[in-house]
Amino acid sequence: METIIKEINDRLEKIITTTIKKGDVQDAMLYSVMAGGKRLRPLLLINTLRSYGVDYHPYLDAACAIEMIHTYSLIHDDLPGMDNDDLRRGKPTCHKQFDEATAILAGDALLNESMNVILRMNINNDLKIHLLQILYKASGMNGMIYGQQQDMYFEKHQATLEELQDIHHYKTGCLIAAPLAMAGAICAPADQEKLSDLGFTLGLAFQIQDDILDVTSDTETLGKPVGSDIENHKSTYVSLLGIEKARAYEEQLFQSCLEKVYGLTFNHGLMIEMINKVMKRVN
Repeated sequence: METIIKEINDRLEKIITTTIKKGDVQDAMLYSVMAGGKRLRPLLLINTLRSYGVDYHPYLDAACAIEMIHTYSLIHDDLPGMDNDDLRRGKPTCHKQFDEATAILAGDALLNESMNVILRMNINNDLKIHLLQILYKASGMNGMIYGQQQDMYFEKHQATLEELQDIHHYKTGCLIAAPLAMAGAICAPADQEKLSDLGFTLGLAFQIQDDILDVTSDTETLGKPVGSDIENHKSTYVSLLGIEKARAYEEQLFQSCLEKVYGLTFNHGLMIEMINKVMKRVN
């Protein structure tokens, strides 16, 4: 996986340094994209392709496009008008390193350029359109942005468990399910719905982990301020269920992920390895 992460990072750097006009916005885009991270979303696409025995190299740019959209979402999420965070991945957030206007433009540019990255790919045009449909539905107002809207609303209102699940189905789940669905569109249309379902379950488990880490970890390990959910009055699985019940729910969801993997028609090993890595993450 480290070799693949290096490929992803090298390609992301090349995309931004060779296709974007130079200036503060390009600098901010590069700073945020290259600030680190697990590269979970592009790895989900690449390792699903590998699990089906498909060469991932022709689709590396699609993986990069997913990471560019994820990075844009983090830049905007950290802004003063949203979560107002000063640290991301152990470094100053984009608006702190540059300024608020540059951060907004950098996020906008990453979102827009991700579309061009896919359009420039040397693949069938029908497949390009299909990949774009999946990615932009996942990241748009009927996907991640809707989840963000609901997350902000419930800073001022107490969410029920059902409402909390709805928030994170969209805010976190959509952009984790998208790379799995994209892999299905590329090489396993019959499995696309099952792959997407796996992604939403993994996304919910991932979010519950985040909620737990926000109250149990420390800033140095997490790479961002701990306790920010409480400070921002967010409804979380910990605030709603308590830590022990939240952990039990997280374990239940990860077990469900493993069961869903074994229901798919590919080599299971890579996906099991990825899920195990997510289960053990500390940041």
